[in-house]
Amino acid sequence: MFNTARMALFAALLAGVAGPVFAADFVEPPVVEPAPPLPVYEQPVEYGGWYIRGDIDYHWSKFRGGDYITYGPDPGTGRFDSSELDGAFSAGAGVGYQINRHFRTDLTADWMSKSEFRGSTSGICLDGDPCTSTDTSSYTALLLLANAYVDIGTWHGITPYVGAGIGGAWVKWDTLHNVTEDGSFEHSGGKGWRFAYAAMAGASYCLTDRVKLDVGYRYSHIEGGKMFDFASNVGPGHDKGINVHEVRGGLRYQFGNSDCVQPEPIAYEPEPVYTK
Repeated sequence: MFNTARMALFAALLAGVAGPVFAADFVEPPVVEPAPPLPVYEQPVEYGGWYIRGDIDYHWSKFRGGDYITYGPDPGTGRFDSSELDGAFSAGAGVGYQINRHFRTDLTADWMSKSEFRGSTSGICLDGDPCTSTDTSSYTALLLLANAYVDIGTWHGITPYVGAGIGGAWVKWDTLHNVTEDGSFEHSGGKGWRFAYAAMAGASYCLTDRVKLDVGYRYSHIEGGKMFDFASNVGPGHDKGINVHEVRGGLRYQFGNSDCVQPEPIAYEPEPVYTK
């Protein structure tokens, strides 16, 4: 009986020691909470910098009329009864600066190729009878403008814009050929600088991260000036100005940061949070 009691006491002591040991073996590990979704931030980009451009266009010129001095039995001022200018091509280049995503400026120079002129005048011929003359000439111009543009916004690589420019034009008229019943006469063409301004609208499209295709319309006004010199008791003559309507296309190359480059997203990974 004494042995039985001793074995029972030994079993109780063994259970008391082993219980905590096994309990320690089955303790659950700490719970790691899943990290929240990674926040993504767009890297801020400062747009701007220098760019160069090249353009070609086809333009229609509107002759706003002209007058000239007449001498002889009935001196005074004569005017063209009819006048017309043909369309022609132009080519130009420029350098500009993109100030930010919505505002840029540039300086442009465009050479307007020869636009043919046809007109008619009426007067008194040598025999004293009324007669009509046929007049032909042409003009070329170098248009220099300082321009400012508002880029409205960019959607799928397309950026519509509006703009305006101010500057001057060097206009050169060719010899005016005047044909009447009395014969053919020639007047040396006038040339010189004139005030000019322009308004434009269009859109650009990202071809690469640096190159944009630019397509648009430009209205230019060139102030009046000398058209031809004195000859055969007529002259000098002055035109009242030229309105030019242009359909333009060209390329712009951006040296600075372009809005064609999409900012790279940056993900910040927070440290995992552990709980005990």
